[in-house]
Amino acid sequence: MAPSAQAELKKQYVSSDKAPTKKPMEPRPSASILLISPINQILLLHRVRRKSDAFAAAHVFPGGNLSASQDGDIPAPDHPQRHVDGPAYRLGAIRECFEESGILLAKKNDGSGSLLEVPETEKNRARKEIHSGKLKFVDWVKTQGGVVDSDSLLPYTRWITPTNVPKRFTTQMYIYFLPLQTTSISSLGLPITSEAMIPIPTSDGGIEHTAALFQSCSQWLSQAAQNEIILFPPQFYLMYLLSPFLQASEAPTALSVEELQKQRDYVIEFLKTDGDGKGVLWKDKVMSPMGLGGFSKDGRAILALDKPGPELKASGRRGDERRVVLVKFGKQGPRDVEVRLRAEVLAEQREGASKL
Repeated sequence: MAPSAQAELKKQYVSSDKAPTKKPMEPRPSASILLISPINQILLLHRVRRKSDAFAAAHVFPGGNLSASQDGDIPAPDHPQRHVDGPAYRLGAIRECFEESGILLAKKNDGSGSLLEVPETEKNRARKEIHSGKLKFVDWVKTQGGVVDSDSLLPYTRWITPTNVPKRFTTQMYIYFLPLQTTSISSLGLPITSEAMIPIPTSDGGIEHTAALFQSCSQWLSQAAQNEIILFPPQFYLMYLLSPFLQASEAPTALSVEELQKQRDYVIEFLKTDGDGKGVLWKDKVMSPMGLGGFSKDGRAILALDKPGPELKASGRRGDERRVVLVKFGKQGPRDVEVRLRAEVLAEQREGASKL
């Protein structure tokens, strides 16, 4: 990562809550999906872009920016629904997932509730044309005999980029459970244990994602902890919260459908809680990462997740007041990412200061 990109990345997360010296950029609406496989593994895309890009070589959830021409009316910056789960965010999340991974989250319109199946050659053609704007996603799904399955998306936090970054986003996160019995990973074109090269629509003459892989949350977190892959704080944090529930086995037959469903039920119940006793449920939480000031005892930045950003300062919505993220920003991106209890980290800071 180039020094300028490293500085930009650090500035994005290690920021303070001081008022900006000039009017911040309006955050651009976007959406991402934590896509859960039939054996409760989660999909990440390996993103490879220009070396100057702060997101180079990271593993990310499928998702991207909303498009008015594709996703319908996007609430205006001053509209109360701008930072709220809604039709445009849901459609944008599913469209971007299809463009980036080839996985189509749509159901047959025959009332069966089954996922829509489309020949691979037709999907590849449509992905390129939808990405280029030549084909409208919703219309294409209808021609294939389906309807976009936006109702099955479960809202799971929103993230707003801090104000000291030129490119800001207001990103709605969702969870989507692929059916347990009727869908296999192989039928989606993605193997269980190895990365699958996926055909990617190109833009700006470059390839955004080179591979897609389903793994358990614990596997992804372990790889990030060992600095084998790059996970940004939001990805690490969200999978960390799900990892106690989605204990997927490496062998597809190791867990019964009933056991897998029970894990999903735990996740659904978890989403009905607030996680910190402050009354804001996970579907309504908004995170705008801010540096707490100072560093952990091992030199990592401490990111607080309780503030929602200036756009929602008076909304009553909050983030997570119980947890913080520790991270070290280096030339290769964020490293040594860890989720800790805020009270414990602050206590360690005070203890360290008292010994000086």
